[in-house]
Amino acid sequence: MTDDREPGLLVLAGTPIGNASDAPPRLAEELAAADLVAAEDTRRLRRLCAALGVPPPARAVSYFEANEVARTRELLEELERGARVLLVTDAGMPSVSDPGYRLVVAAVEAGVRVTAVPGPSAVLTALAVSGLPADRFCFEGFLPRKPGERARRLAELAAEPRTLLFFEAPHRLAASLADLAAAFGDDRPAAVCRELTKTYEEVRRGPLAELAGWAEGDVRGEITLVVGGAPPPAAGDVDDAELAARVLARVAAGEDRKAALAAVAKEAGVPKKQVYAAVLAARAVDDDAEGPQAPH
Repeated sequence: MTDDREPGLLVLAGTPIGNASDAPPRLAEELAAADLVAAEDTRRLRRLCAALGVPPPARAVSYFEANEVARTRELLEELERGARVLLVTDAGMPSVSDPGYRLVVAAVEAGVRVTAVPGPSAVLTALAVSGLPADRFCFEGFLPRKPGERARRLAELAAEPRTLLFFEAPHRLAASLADLAAAFGDDRPAAVCRELTKTYEEVRRGPLAELAGWAEGDVRGEITLVVGGAPPPAAGDVDDAELAARVLARVAAGEDRKAALAAVAKEAGVPKKQVYAAVLAARAVDDDAEGPQAPH
């Protein structure tokens, strides 16, 4: 017996990041056409429908971090039965630092078609208004919450030449900016984009150290950080003592020794042999100093 059911369709829909008027026209059409709507917060879904002037969907379920694994199986069953499933999150595009990735992977593996309704993006909006280079950039999502893990991640990114974008919670903003300044340098240009497209939108631009001091105050709302990429290395500008210090700092933060050597050589624009010799020389000056052993 053959199965004549039509294949289902998974629709990922971008939602406004602040101003409801930014909703794409197709969003209202998809809300009306969906057999089932999966929403990160069903209460926000009802408010969104009211703002768009469309009736709330007849069938809606929650789909958020705590139930994502179990609910993915349920939604996949609906898709395999031929349902048109619409996935929305609280703001922006599903699966971009929001629930959705698991469902997309499951749908693709099951041969279910996946499409999207483009919509507002906090990443691209922040990049556009930051005043920092937008021709090449990379999005890093949320930084690790634990200070040690955050320091290691930033050490890996310190030499990245592309503009960097991060999401951050307001209560961690000051600590993250301070760690960014420590890893990238106090003078690295950045922008804190807060409450984008909302009534109290604010874009604060300046060097990382200055922004870290400002963030010690009461900062609220949705935050997107934009940080300038590392400047091109100027060969010969870094002395051997600084080269050795950079390697040891990376190793102390948990980076592999060989990787630390290669990364420092790349960011300083010098041969790896020179960095290796600098580390050996630093050890020779003070063999009794505590710290990581020289790489070999």
